[in-house]
Amino acid sequence: MNATTLHITRLDSRRDGFRAALAALRERLSPRGDVVSEAGRARTLAVFGEALSPAAVVERICRDVQAHGLAAVLDYSARIDKAELTAETLRVPEEDLVAAHRQAAPEFLATVDRVRRNILEFQTAILHRDVEIRRTDGVWLRERYLPLDRVGICVPGGAAAYPSTVLMTAVPAQAAGVKELAVVAPPTPLGAYSRDILAVCHALGIREVYRLGGAQAVAALAYGVEGLPAVDKIVGPGNLFVALAKKFVYGQVDIDAIAGPSEIVVVADGAARPDFVAADLIAQAEHSPAASVLVSWDERLLDRVVEELARQLASASRGELARDSLEQFGALILVNDADEAATVTDQIAAEHLHLATSDPESLLKKIRHAGAVFLGEYSPVAVGDYVAGSSHVLPTGGTARFASGLSANDFLRRTSVIHYTPAGLAAVAGDVRVLADREGLTAHYASVEIRVPKSQS
Repeated sequence: MNATTLHITRLDSRRDGFRAALAALRERLSPRGDVVSEAGRARTLAVFGEALSPAAVVERICRDVQAHGLAAVLDYSARIDKAELTAETLRVPEEDLVAAHRQAAPEFLATVDRVRRNILEFQTAILHRDVEIRRTDGVWLRERYLPLDRVGICVPGGAAAYPSTVLMTAVPAQAAGVKELAVVAPPTPLGAYSRDILAVCHALGIREVYRLGGAQAVAALAYGVEGLPAVDKIVGPGNLFVALAKKFVYGQVDIDAIAGPSEIVVVADGAARPDFVAADLIAQAEHSPAASVLVSWDERLLDRVVEELARQLASASRGELARDSLEQFGALILVNDADEAATVTDQIAAEHLHLATSDPESLLKKIRHAGAVFLGEYSPVAVGDYVAGSSHVLPTGGTARFASGLSANDFLRRTSVIHYTPAGLAAVAGDVRVLADREGLTAHYASVEIRVPKSQS
């Protein structure tokens, strides 16, 4: 394989039409961008008999599950995943979890335990605590934090098995104090039949694991079906169908973010090692579909990275999948300088941002929008994916402009607690009256006035 075999999009900020091309790239990577593999498109046609958009597919599945419950869930599992499940086989038996844990390699379980402790340490450190302020006359206000009762966790299982996702979702929830966790994973060898996933669930004390994937899994968690009670919040990554299903059920339940197909933006200068940069781009592209974008003001670096991509793809175990992602959803963007690189990066607002420059801290100060940022050439995204302690469930599709990565705090519900004494209420009665009169809500003030002696109101 040589460099000419990789047909990756190249954009140049000095050329006419750059802004439109960048906007088109951002749209292509968004949840509206129809980032679906060819296999996914073919499956949609086979299941529904027509070429529905991903959003239309998700809406149909969710409405069917809401209306028909378990029957619809089992029907879609059979038609989409080719899994002949029943009410009795939907949930993974606890003995299967125990057996998977017993048969797991000791070094794997030791790694799981070390990663769990890393995550727990970080997530506990950032956890919100109750805050109370006291004013005069016995007035006090408290912000009270309590964990959610029940959370659903989506674990992918199509292209690869992801025991790390169990760790990155369940441990933050446990750090927050959530008692009930329900894991759903596709009924595949890389999903709910993966011994690694089952072993990690057992190691974390998770007892509810269901053989469900896709939009039907999200709908089942949101609405509840026979044998699977509804949850309060759904978290975890997935393909575009999972992301759109989470978006559809939001309001019935809470969700973490629109965590769709994976993406990375690498910003690199002339000092960056092309082989490192290429490895970072391929690492995301192997998720397939996924988006890998390189931004640089050094044109020679872009050329050298293309050469490295071709070389590394030739020997990568998932090289063909990664190359397909790079050609469909990847881009190399040439900009004028670091300032313009920061502007372009903010426009993309990527899930993962790797600053492979000689002074990444200075560049970071110019950038606002990213799900997670990795500084320097020895901080590849893989450490965030697996071991660092922050969650790898991050906002994608440009939603990093307003959304954040998953953390223990996302599993807390906050409530304001307010206490006034008679003297404290009398002191603010006049202010209540002014605002209530302005808004025409006289009963609001009356509820205060009835408690305050006339001489004090």
